[in-house]
Amino acid sequence: MKVMILAAGYGKRMMPLTENLPKPLLKIGNESLIERNINALLAAGFNDIIINVSYLGSMIKKHVLEIFPNANISFSEEEIPLGTGGGVLNAIGLLGKDPFMLINADIYHQINLKNIKQDVDIAHLVGVENPDHNVEGDFSLNADEVSISNNLNECTWSGISIINPIIFEGLKIEDAPFDIWESILIEYVKKNKVTGEFSDSTWIDTGTIDRLELANKTYKDEN
Repeated sequence: MKVMILAAGYGKRMMPLTENLPKPLLKIGNESLIERNINALLAAGFNDIIINVSYLGSMIKKHVLEIFPNANISFSEEEIPLGTGGGVLNAIGLLGKDPFMLINADIYHQINLKNIKQDVDIAHLVGVENPDHNVEGDFSLNADEVSISNNLNECTWSGISIINPIIFEGLKIEDAPFDIWESILIEYVKKNKVTGEFSDSTWIDTGTIDRLELANKTYKDEN
């Protein structure tokens, strides 16, 4: 199964740390976020990786190719960030027609990637406990069926999922940037076509400086 790592964002909420450094190169301990996620993927047996890059993308490419010179890693380049949905659509030629894993470059986690359900018709989402910055959650699970409540949802999307590229058929890159959740997946959720699972493993979205500091503290406590 191929994997796509989303690494093209500006990281505006991380300024000034990301003024001259792309967010995926920020570090947890001695490893960059993207390095840590690539290592987790390789350890789980995922050996065909596509990374989308845009903002300071040449730095990401150089960093990854220096650390993983023998890995099967390719890059999907975007002149400007195309969003999570537009970025995937732009990389469809590299991803092919089979379901693939999609993962955010900026998460710190201990989720077992090898055991995630891979055989999906539309999409399969990995949910985690709602963090303080998303107390209302993103979705709920009824067995393995994903649903969305107008009030409180029990899970936050971890940024890890299995995606069937069929959901991008008919979409146009000219419509980018667009978000995969708001623009695509929610409609399938409403039709009860998206499955999911819950993980209680360590997970932190390092989307702000405070949460990056939390991830570093968590890493030190765990090691």
